[in-house]
Amino acid sequence: MKTSIATVSISGNFAEKLEAIAAAGFHGLEIFEQDFIAHDANPREVGEMIRAMGLEITIFQPFRDFEGLPDPLRAKAFDRAEHKFDLIQELGTDLMLICSSCHPEAIGGIDRAAADFHELGERAKKRGLRVGYEALAWGRHVNDHRDAWEIVRRADHENIGLILDSYHTLARKIDPDTIRRIPGDKIFFVHFADAPAIDMDLLYRSRHFRNMPGEGDLDMIGFTRAVMATGYSGPISLEIFNDQFRGGQPKTIAKDGYRSLLALMDDVHRAEPALALTVPDMPARIQAKGLSFIEFASKGQDAETLGALLSSLGFTACADHLTLDLTLWAQGDIRILVNRETKGYASSAFTLHGTNVCDIGIAVEDAKEAAERAQLLGADLFEQPIDPKHLKIPAIHGQSGGILHYIDDKTGLSNVWDLEFTNRAEPSQAAGLTRVDHMGHTMSYEDMLSWSLFYTTLFDLKKSAMVDVVDPDGLVRSQALESSDGSLRITLNGAETHKTMAGRFLAESSNASVQHIAFATDDIFASAQRLEACGFAPLPIARNYYADLAARFDIDAATLARLRAQNILYDEDARGKFFQLYSRPFADGMFFEIVQRTGGYEGYGGPNAPFRIAAQKRLMRQKGIPNVRPQMS
Repeated sequence: MKTSIATVSISGNFAEKLEAIAAAGFHGLEIFEQDFIAHDANPREVGEMIRAMGLEITIFQPFRDFEGLPDPLRAKAFDRAEHKFDLIQELGTDLMLICSSCHPEAIGGIDRAAADFHELGERAKKRGLRVGYEALAWGRHVNDHRDAWEIVRRADHENIGLILDSYHTLARKIDPDTIRRIPGDKIFFVHFADAPAIDMDLLYRSRHFRNMPGEGDLDMIGFTRAVMATGYSGPISLEIFNDQFRGGQPKTIAKDGYRSLLALMDDVHRAEPALALTVPDMPARIQAKGLSFIEFASKGQDAETLGALLSSLGFTACADHLTLDLTLWAQGDIRILVNRETKGYASSAFTLHGTNVCDIGIAVEDAKEAAERAQLLGADLFEQPIDPKHLKIPAIHGQSGGILHYIDDKTGLSNVWDLEFTNRAEPSQAAGLTRVDHMGHTMSYEDMLSWSLFYTTLFDLKKSAMVDVVDPDGLVRSQALESSDGSLRITLNGAETHKTMAGRFLAESSNASVQHIAFATDDIFASAQRLEACGFAPLPIARNYYADLAARFDIDAATLARLRAQNILYDEDARGKFFQLYSRPFADGMFFEIVQRTGGYEGYGGPNAPFRIAAQKRLMRQKGIPNVRPQMS
């Protein structure tokens, strides 16, 4: 399986694009004409530079407005093609893409277009070159791959073939199974691009909202199965136009692209095993069984403050690590670790971010398989020197520098709490908190697709629709990822400005990732009473909220009074009810949440977010006052 990516998919200058593509592991690349023109080396030098990086040029693109033109425009189109033939020969490739014409003077007619391509094929043959024809979804006369194929078929020339593009087929809602009728040897190249399901002009959506396979809503698996069923054996190549990517990091985008192609081909292989695909043999998406632990890096007074907050939430410091300055706080099935080490990864994480969640343990069926899949999809394994007596628990680098550990029962890794910790006390049930309901990651909006791809290619998670969260100072985009049984729920919150609470957290924590953790309870009113006894100070909610709540929902007066008295927020949908209680902000804007779900409520209390954020901002440092973090000795 030969992987490729168009240079237009990557941000940066031409040299940065090439370096990122090579580092990600791609076999080749498509040179997008504008990237080449903006570069200052000649074609031969560019070709040599690319090959020196271990890459090949899979195609040169795009050549526009060729077929169906009247003279003298037709003659000029052939002259332009000859000029590009000179160029690609100098570059050292043999394939050029022609997209269906949008020229206002182009004349329709399949036979006319076929005749143009037959003549071009003769010219290409003399040079040992090939030409691929692609139907643009907005083409003037040809906007369907079936019509493009008919033109190629009637051109009847060995040097003329079809180019397919998932976006152009799927955005127009064309049945991808129509591709199965096309001979594989006449398909010269295939582009892969996903896109969100939004009602928008096809051209505008293509130019601004394409994304990596798995990041959007198109039937990428159905399209790819149809292509591979033809016997196609050429490159699988990404062609992505996306405003978020244009401002992103080249190496991150390229790495995401490579991961998306491998995950897509693995999905296709599992959906239709009879297809002859050369794909890496990797474990299936991992079924997460929940969070095994959440580890904070903290020191000095910060760690004392965090400990006091955990105590007020009903947690007990129930065990200490045998060799590390690491304390286990527990309640119900929740494990919170506080790491005060002065060396190693956690210490470095604290130096960079202040108090932050530096490590997350995810419970899985087979930790070795989970790490193997992650590594095959481009994740870097995490290792640091450990005591020979310690369990070697598989771990990978997550997003934003965090660490993910995999814990299983199968190989005894879940015994780490008995083997590496000395008990102080039994785990607490003080506040009735039972497990982690969900965990909220915060990132820049431009990085949201990358985070989503990371989690959904590693774990078997479904994505919710993206929603807008209103902050008094801007918008935050939010999307939830969750396992089918709800054992693992993650929310991704993309900040577009540092004025929002989410953006402020990123700025002041130097891009720490986890901003909030939500704990579940079976009775939030009982938990609120028990928390009060533990000394917990809830987030004060404006009284206006409860007056509005009475108008929005049919809530009896006694329940409404309890909600107001205990600062509990409320939401409901057709399936159930949802209750929320928040801590006050700490450590650059982190916070805890306590939730109760009844019935089949599936959301996260989105309608309450503006009121929660406003309440949190009232307690935080006022605008314009700088944040001075105390030095830790």
